[in-house]
Amino acid sequence: MEQGLDHWADILVVVLYFVFVLAVGLWSLCRPNRSSVKGYFLAGRDMIWWPVGASLFASNIGSEHFIGLAGTGAASGIAIVMYEWSSMPLVMLLAWVFLPVYLASGAYTLPGYLQKRFGGQRLRVYISFIALVLYIVTKLAVSIYAGALFIQLALGWDMYVSIVVLLAVTAVFTVLGGLAAVIYTDTFQTIVMMIGAVVLMAIGFVKVGGYNNLILAYTAAVPTVRDLNSTCGFPREDAFHMFRDPVTSDLPWPGLILQSTIGCLWYWCADQVIVQRALAAKSITHAKGGAILAGYLKLLPIFIMILPGMMARALYPEEVACVDPAECEKYCGNPVGCSNIAYPKLVLTLLPVGLRGLLMAVMMSAIMSSLTSIFNSASSIFTLDLWRRFRGKATERELLIVGRVFILFMCVISILWIPLVKSSQGGQLFIYIQAVQGYLGTPIGALFLLAIAWGRMNEQGAFWGILAGHTCGVIRMILDFSFPGPKCGEPETRPEILYKVHYSYFGSLTIVVTSLVTIVVSLLTKPLDQRLCGLTWKTRWDAFRGIQAGSPSDAVDVSSYASETGAPDYNPVPMVAVQKSQDTNLEKETKSETGINGMKELTAKEQILEGTEENKIEHQEESMSTETKTTILRHWVHFVCGIPEIAQASVNDAAVRMAAMIESSKWRFILNVNAVIALAIMMFLCGFFA
Repeated sequence: MEQGLDHWADILVVVLYFVFVLAVGLWSLCRPNRSSVKGYFLAGRDMIWWPVGASLFASNIGSEHFIGLAGTGAASGIAIVMYEWSSMPLVMLLAWVFLPVYLASGAYTLPGYLQKRFGGQRLRVYISFIALVLYIVTKLAVSIYAGALFIQLALGWDMYVSIVVLLAVTAVFTVLGGLAAVIYTDTFQTIVMMIGAVVLMAIGFVKVGGYNNLILAYTAAVPTVRDLNSTCGFPREDAFHMFRDPVTSDLPWPGLILQSTIGCLWYWCADQVIVQRALAAKSITHAKGGAILAGYLKLLPIFIMILPGMMARALYPEEVACVDPAECEKYCGNPVGCSNIAYPKLVLTLLPVGLRGLLMAVMMSAIMSSLTSIFNSASSIFTLDLWRRFRGKATERELLIVGRVFILFMCVISILWIPLVKSSQGGQLFIYIQAVQGYLGTPIGALFLLAIAWGRMNEQGAFWGILAGHTCGVIRMILDFSFPGPKCGEPETRPEILYKVHYSYFGSLTIVVTSLVTIVVSLLTKPLDQRLCGLTWKTRWDAFRGIQAGSPSDAVDVSSYASETGAPDYNPVPMVAVQKSQDTNLEKETKSETGINGMKELTAKEQILEGTEENKIEHQEESMSTETKTTILRHWVHFVCGIPEIAQASVNDAAVRMAAMIESSKWRFILNVNAVIALAIMMFLCGFFA
């Protein structure tokens, strides 16, 4: 590009942003519990609704959305927004249906939930492996490529130099922070993204003369270098309509609806990155509030990403809408198309000095948010679900080190995958994401939905059902990569299944295959021997029988609450009494013993209190005063890397989880009404842009 990020004011804005990021990372060093595996990966359950909602949105919205959604908008119009708007009912389904089961089960990862639900190890290991593959091919590789593309265009750096810088800065923050710091920073990043994107949208509309003029300008945005005997380079006639022909269009409306709802069930309700944020909420009430906030924010991408991408095509058709391979190679280095440069082009050529730096910071916010979320969730799955499977006696220190080393391994594989990302689906990044998720992710959604809804489902049915669905998906994905689509004007030579069965239809078929095989095999084999307490929707309250709990905020009649929600008939008691009772029982059950090297083992009560800053400092000082204290160098290495020097034991949090699941009738009603209003707004927008 002829114009980049070269003014001192732009650079200053970006530098100030990264100073903030590093400051948050250093601040997170002092947070309690970051030096334990669960504390680092899971951040406890103490987040209120608005950081949870902001983190859900920021973890989902990354550089691939700014670049991918804007690029698809430039290439084919607004229909792709259905994937964004359908997220609203799905994230509510997570908070209202899936999260209570996950919380009741006591699982910290989704593969861990499957092991509790079905027993055995093979399903947990299999799903862990598939989840990591999905992270690499649909998240890491895409985020790294999109972020590096923007840096390359903005600063003129080589693509792989941009990748190294991007990963280095992100890795520093990820290693220092843990999930708590990621969630807090996501909140700030969401604000930055919204401000910057809204400013760009407003300037763009002024430049093109409003929405009506955008329709006219986009329709006329045809590059001059093209085959004059074909329609290559012309915008779609249905670009400003969501629901398109079900057979011949690029996004047939039945497949679009099915894939964006049922097909994306995995992403919003059974993906560690998203579910982990919801689990960090201090209660179901706050999780629901966060889900509603995230749903409202997901209505915005059409205005701040897709329409700006269409503006870029209208303003710069020679570059953004190029169809000649030589021209595309010249403009963006990708002969299959340059639609992915739509948003960066708009930022770097339309905005004045200073605002360019702000939007660069917006993109950095999106990139950092996505990568840190993926790194954290992938590490938690690998360490807690795979590494512990083979190293049952692994220490906290070993798990933390292995998790960080695994991040480096994932980055290497993702970089090697980038060439496939660039060339797939005609160069449209967001279409690539949805296609691959449809092949590999939709069977996982069907598996988890059946797992929480149908108690008769057993391990054999679950395993063979998911294997059948993934077999179909992998075959289709291999065919997609082996037979890329013809360039505009060239004849179709691919197998018929690739161009006659749209990827969105095929994704829906994998759901049917997975569900049928699961149901048939489960019915033909014997039921599970174990009880399903807290592992299905019907039995979610059974996990807390014998535990007393009350609402931490106000008195709740748990007896009447049980009749409404299916909760067992407990005696309501104040939360303080619950905590005192827990403390008394733990003191009686746990005696102070002398551990290895003469160090005093903490009682269970002390372990609970250890999470406070005051006790954390006291224990650190005590450990340094013993004969086995570490050297100064080793102490600081452990401090920076978050490696614990004192063994930390886990505490049974069943009563805490029980309290988190109790809702007051007032807030339950308010949240339900807000959810209905949000869904009504989404339906209105779908009808307006139909």
